[in-house]
Amino acid sequence: MEEYDVLVIGSGSGLDVANAAANQGQSVAIVEKGRLGGTCLNRGCIPSKKLLYHADVMETIERADEFKIDATVTDVDFAEIVREVTEDVHGSSDSIRRGLSSSDRHDLYQAEGRFVDERTLELAGGDHDGERLAAETVLVAAGTRPAIPPIDGIETVDYLTSTEALQLQAPPDHLVIVGGGYIAAELGQFFGTFGSDVSIIGRRPTLLPDADEEVAAAFTERYADRFDVYTGYEATAVSESDGSITVEARPYTYSDGGDANSDDPVSVTGDELLVAAGRVPNTDTLNPEAAGIETDAAGFVETDEYLRTTADGVWALGDIVGEYLLKHNANHEARTVTRNLFRDDLEPVDYSAMPFAVFASPEVAGVGLTEQELRAADREYATRTYRYEETARGSAMNAEGFVKPIIDLEGEILGCHIIGPEASDLIQEVVVAMTAGSGTVQDIRQSVHIHPALSEVVHRAFSGRFTRGDGHDHSHSH
Repeated sequence: MEEYDVLVIGSGSGLDVANAAANQGQSVAIVEKGRLGGTCLNRGCIPSKKLLYHADVMETIERADEFKIDATVTDVDFAEIVREVTEDVHGSSDSIRRGLSSSDRHDLYQAEGRFVDERTLELAGGDHDGERLAAETVLVAAGTRPAIPPIDGIETVDYLTSTEALQLQAPPDHLVIVGGGYIAAELGQFFGTFGSDVSIIGRRPTLLPDADEEVAAAFTERYADRFDVYTGYEATAVSESDGSITVEARPYTYSDGGDANSDDPVSVTGDELLVAAGRVPNTDTLNPEAAGIETDAAGFVETDEYLRTTADGVWALGDIVGEYLLKHNANHEARTVTRNLFRDDLEPVDYSAMPFAVFASPEVAGVGLTEQELRAADREYATRTYRYEETARGSAMNAEGFVKPIIDLEGEILGCHIIGPEASDLIQEVVVAMTAGSGTVQDIRQSVHIHPALSEVVHRAFSGRFTRGDGHDHSHSH
């Protein structure tokens, strides 16, 4: 049995900790059953955002007539777009593999691992079948995979998950998407822009249900103008016939007994089905019980505020922890684990200003608490919205959307939610104010903003009169 100082399971953000340990002179093993680089590089944010940028360019050309410019797209080499992105991603993954394989500070095991004892892993597959590894410190960073809901007939049809959808060589004629979250929104935007008819079936009353309700409602309205959107519906059965896939869906009943809507069941037929109904953790492949690692009801690894698991010497980070399934969160957690492993004082992981973005059209981004979360917690707050088109740059862009800050009655920023162009960049100012500034409206109000840059929409959103959550005006003049 090989013994190491540090054993890392997964090669996404866990590699940051592996490299830090190697730099400290520790012996390090990395176990990875798939391509090096984890979900983000291979099956997630990198390929999807590279593809989506092509859709942004296409959309810009299609809107040119709004600006009195006559532009026509004569050809799109869709297959080459996808091939180029795939090759680029594989190149990056191969580079990581070569780097680790040639390193004298890391041992790479390309195999599947299962716990057989405390901090002890048995490998299966590859050149290391049956071998066992043990370490003083173990990091579980094995990620998640697409969830497949229990739909009648799902095992009999040829469906896509995000993994396969990102490698389709041609846009479907009619893509049916089951799921209403950010993967559904982004892939609907990509394929829809390149000519697919798109139908989206989601259980919740709006698309992007984790976003602020006002943003989610506006986003759903915009998507309903472009696509067939069935919110408040649950896919119950699928069938395939003559190259077509039909999804049956019925109104979804919520746990409180109320129907999301009172409409009749619907039937949607397309030539491709994308299942984008969330993610499940890969703990079921790891046998965590053998190592004393507890998981929650959904299978995510339980950790304390320092990212220690219930097993001595075992830490966890990234999607498998289930806090925020975002690459920048996994990198943030990796920095926390690295600090806590190699410094004397433990420091809790800070999620207080964790932003997210959805690279759809319109773009959506947010940080902090939503209005519905504050109402549910019965907390006092004030909010307002400010529209893009009320700024010079927003007007020039024919931009639709708004910025919605939420503050407490002393002016502390509780959250901010944006729908519209460049939302993923505009939110960053608010993240910095919440993290490195005083965390109040004054950070943004008193900062000089370039005129007439798009960032003025954030400045003005934070500079006007706020309305209390209970409907009363609450002006902040201090």
